[in-house]
Amino acid sequence: MRTSSLKNSALLFLTALIWGVAFVAQKDGMAYIGPFTFNCIRSFIGALTLLAALPLLDRARSRTGGFEKGNRRDILVGGAVCGVALFVAANLQQYGIALQSADTNVGKAGFITACYCALVPIAGLFIGKKSPPLVWLGAAVAVAGFFCLCLMDGLLAGQGLDLEMSDLLLMLCAFGFTVHILVIDRFSPLADGVRLSCVQFFVCGLLGLPCMLLERPALADILDCAMPILYGGVLSSGVAYTLQIVGQKGVHPAVASLILSLESVISVLAGYVLMPSSSLSGWELFGCALVFAAVVMVELAPQKESSHL
Repeated sequence: MRTSSLKNSALLFLTALIWGVAFVAQKDGMAYIGPFTFNCIRSFIGALTLLAALPLLDRARSRTGGFEKGNRRDILVGGAVCGVALFVAANLQQYGIALQSADTNVGKAGFITACYCALVPIAGLFIGKKSPPLVWLGAAVAVAGFFCLCLMDGLLAGQGLDLEMSDLLLMLCAFGFTVHILVIDRFSPLADGVRLSCVQFFVCGLLGLPCMLLERPALADILDCAMPILYGGVLSSGVAYTLQIVGQKGVHPAVASLILSLESVISVLAGYVLMPSSSLSGWELFGCALVFAAVVMVELAPQKESSHL
């Protein structure tokens, strides 16, 4: 694997690490404010964080040579489309987390969200992006892990395949993040990733503002939720989504989606460490292991530059 591919994979893994811990912050935040309020505020925080950092980042990157901002149209159009996809996906995710029972491990939300790892290669077929066979196998193994995590215990207990509303919302959110990953694959080679990310957060925040006002949040509740919001805004949004855009350059979207799906494994571990009341069964832990194995498998697949439409 080329050095650039290893670097991009490392950036995507770091993204997954930050996102995995963010599931705990997102669940904690729901004890104080509504989902739209949480996502709207964290989006604006993410945008302002990047906007403040842009001069320093530009200066540092210009010293290395070859740094190009991209034209304004690609930045604005790409950022706007990313922002719309992120608004839909992130709010479906947040509502899914909000509807989960208090003793549900946040890792479950992480695993269902990570089903985009199977959806991305399927969606890629419709836009001319074929995936290597090992990527398809990895996606199948990851889906098996999702089944073990979410459904196996219920089947063994005679509960059938019934899903909770929170699970259905999280599945829809996985479709949203599939679109988001493919949009980034389209625009990340054309414009600076930090600027794309900054625009997408402003768009996401503006779309969420009317919805937040309908929730009528109290300032005291927002202040009580300061730590989860700051983590979600500065790290999960401002830092991690920018790392995703930069890391996806030159990486096949199906491969990127499987690396990013490690957020599910990390969310389980974070749930154990930070939320002691949560627990996972043997089948659920086995599901974690399957998804981790799927990511390792896809990293062994031949890496080719993805073709951008």
